[in-house]
Amino acid sequence: QDAGNHTLLREFILSGLSSRPELQHLLFFTICFIYSMTLIGNLLICMATAHPTLHTPMYFFLCILSVLDISTASVVVPKMLMNTLSEDRSISYLGCVTQLYCVVFLASTEWYLLAAMAYDRYVAVCRPLRYPAIMSTRACLSMVLLSCCSGQVVSVVQTAWVFTLPFCGPRTINYFFCDIPPLVLLSCADTSRYERQLISATVLVIFTPFCLILLSYTCIISSILRISSAESRHKTFSTCSSHLTVVTLYCASGTLIYLQPKSSNSQEAKKVLALIYTTVIPTLNPLIYSLRNKEVKEVLVRGMAVLMKK
Repeated sequence: QDAGNHTLLREFILSGLSSRPELQHLLFFTICFIYSMTLIGNLLICMATAHPTLHTPMYFFLCILSVLDISTASVVVPKMLMNTLSEDRSISYLGCVTQLYCVVFLASTEWYLLAAMAYDRYVAVCRPLRYPAIMSTRACLSMVLLSCCSGQVVSVVQTAWVFTLPFCGPRTINYFFCDIPPLVLLSCADTSRYERQLISATVLVIFTPFCLILLSYTCIISSILRISSAESRHKTFSTCSSHLTVVTLYCASGTLIYLQPKSSNSQEAKKVLALIYTTVIPTLNPLIYSLRNKEVKEVLVRGMAVLMKK
């Protein structure tokens, strides 16, 4: 398995979040609690957006975002929980390929979806009279499909490039799941060309949607400032602030992870950022959207009241 050709590798070893034995049980129960909250919160959002009063493009996109959050956490967390309590932390070569593909696909798709959500808010605030025509059901489905197709292309290309690198050194991945930066560190070849390509992909996947989001919100804020009523300004901005909060969290953690793929000195910091990106943010999203959204809160409260009566 230490042969020069990476195709001879049958498995990798995931080091996990921490190598300290006394922390394993604490980490297990903490991550298990966060994952449970991720599932419950995002499933509640999906159920709420199925309510007839929330059949609008904004809530349709929010439902898709929740599905992506559940999927991202489910790709990473179960294996991480198993490794926390097990001495065998191996992951098969094919399992590593699959995990990397899924993580990159879901993360890329989510970024393009966040851009679509920003465009939806732009049309709602800046072009309200044309909103039903522009954000039709067909247009919304096309945006989601385009986001998925774009994420698919990015994921296939990135996964293929990473696993054409020769892994002829140690097979222990200093991470809790298969991701690009720790895998690049394992390669015994000159990866400078690949690192430049990864930075270009990061710009394409993160900064291009971010610039579109920034442009949308520049137009939105400009329109909000022209509204005479303070109450109307507050209501309009509150529908956008939740989305801006999520975008900021994703952008900060994502760029810090992928802009320096071979920076071994920051691997522990990258573990924390990756944990935030794959586990914590999917838990926060339902809280951010439900706590700051009157319509979602009302539907959830009514739903809980019905369940309690039964």
